[in-house]
Amino acid sequence: MATFDDILEEAGKFGLFQKRIFALLCMVSMPWAGVYVGIVFQGFTPDHWCRDSAAVERREACGWSREESRRLTAPLVNISRILQHSSCERYEVDWNVTELRCDPQEPDQSRTPTVRCTEGWEYDYEGRRSFVTEFDLVCSDGWLVDMYQATLNMGFLIGSIAIGYLADRFGRKVSFLMSNVLNGIAGILVAVAPDYISLLVFRTLFGFGVKGGWVAGYVLITEIVGVEFRRTVGVIYQMFFSIGILILPLLAYFITDWRWLQVVITIPYILFLSYYWFIPESPRWLLSQNRKSKAVEITKDMAKENKMTLTKMIETLSDDNADSSTASFMDLIRTPKMRKHTFILSYNWFTSAVVYQGLIMRLGILGGNVYIDFLISGLVEFPAAFLILFTIERIGRRLPFAAANIVAGASCFITAFIPDSMFWFKTVVACIGRLGITMTFEMVVFVNTELYPTFVRNFGVSVCSTLCDVGGIVAPFLLYRLAVIWLELPLIIFGCLAFLAGGLVLLLPETRGVPLPETIDNIEFPERVKEKVTLESQQLANLLSNSGVSSCKDPAAV
Repeated sequence: MATFDDILEEAGKFGLFQKRIFALLCMVSMPWAGVYVGIVFQGFTPDHWCRDSAAVERREACGWSREESRRLTAPLVNISRILQHSSCERYEVDWNVTELRCDPQEPDQSRTPTVRCTEGWEYDYEGRRSFVTEFDLVCSDGWLVDMYQATLNMGFLIGSIAIGYLADRFGRKVSFLMSNVLNGIAGILVAVAPDYISLLVFRTLFGFGVKGGWVAGYVLITEIVGVEFRRTVGVIYQMFFSIGILILPLLAYFITDWRWLQVVITIPYILFLSYYWFIPESPRWLLSQNRKSKAVEITKDMAKENKMTLTKMIETLSDDNADSSTASFMDLIRTPKMRKHTFILSYNWFTSAVVYQGLIMRLGILGGNVYIDFLISGLVEFPAAFLILFTIERIGRRLPFAAANIVAGASCFITAFIPDSMFWFKTVVACIGRLGITMTFEMVVFVNTELYPTFVRNFGVSVCSTLCDVGGIVAPFLLYRLAVIWLELPLIIFGCLAFLAGGLVLLLPETRGVPLPETIDNIEFPERVKEKVTLESQQLANLLSNSGVSSCKDPAAV
């Protein structure tokens, strides 16, 4: 009986057929960047202050600038140890009766009472609109901005599990296409949401489809290439997310309304529906569903496009996972080493999401040019993929994985204490941190697969990666609420999380050059595997030696 991997030897492990599908599916990673971190632009909170309609009339009559008007209406408050004009309070002054000349010099209003904003806010965001400015999500309602990202990650969490199940039940291609139908509908609904509550509901639905579809594409491409190409295509598939990161600030710069930016982010998902005619179903999945004739048909098309010739071995094609055991959560925690792996990997998924999203969203509250800052920080993601591919087969997995975490943590700590006057030095150190956490995020995916036995591998990755979505839910609250206390405080927390993650990774075993484990015993007693391999090697050597001796003696005997 031939397995699909055996047939790939004849049909081509990574020929034109696979390259064409790989190129198409890589496109799926790019709009996901806009969904994942688009909050930086769509939910941008510009400088703002209380609106006072009477003061606005006085400003227009006197020809004051917006800044001069703000100085006259907003009291000074201490924010993060810096005196600034309040964004949430104004002087209680009746500008219709107040006798003031059109002199923008600030009068002594130290005894003037202050009140909360009652007529909304004015924003220093001329010609642009974010959902923050549209729905006035500032001051006491500022925490609602966090919900925009939290609901997305809640959708990720539920959707990745649900669509993962559907992909196993109805196929990779079907689940991919259905997720894109949902993405197209939900994405447009987000763009036309009449109020913030409905916006959050539609945003959750959007997250439900986006991640599930991305994962279905990832599984499909890794299932149709040879084993030795899976890691490379996986890393490059994720690297196209970084390309999306570079495109996003360019789109946001030219598209000034958050609703139209949402439409542009959604359009690719509608176009992906055309993949119905361009990508096949996974032959591996078809075999697992006893649909051998369709799997053979696709495999023959693969060989034809790759200009390869199939032998009669195709007639014996069978499912190489037919005898796999059913996995359960208890398998991940029942034994000591499996329990340790599950805890460390889950924590690394959580940390990667918190620190990665936190560092990106932080760009929106620094007060600089958010478009340039975002573009520069996005550029440093590209070396991450190349560093991974260069080091994992030369140095191994554990040291680069741990080092990336530690570098990210150290960079966060150092950046927090570099004064703003050293702008470029602070930017460089922050970018190094972004590089480190990007490497960590990309490495945790395949390290996770190498530390679980075959029958529980997919289930184990799914369970551990749910902590990624939990981290995404926590990240906005951690960033935006702590930044109110001290702008650099979130970096201290990120540094602690990443340092601990790096230390824990050093407790994991090295997997370079080690066969993928087949059973839990392979994990718990790796020395037995080594002894078995050594014994089999000795037996093979003895067999060859004995064969050699007998063949020498026979002629003499004759």
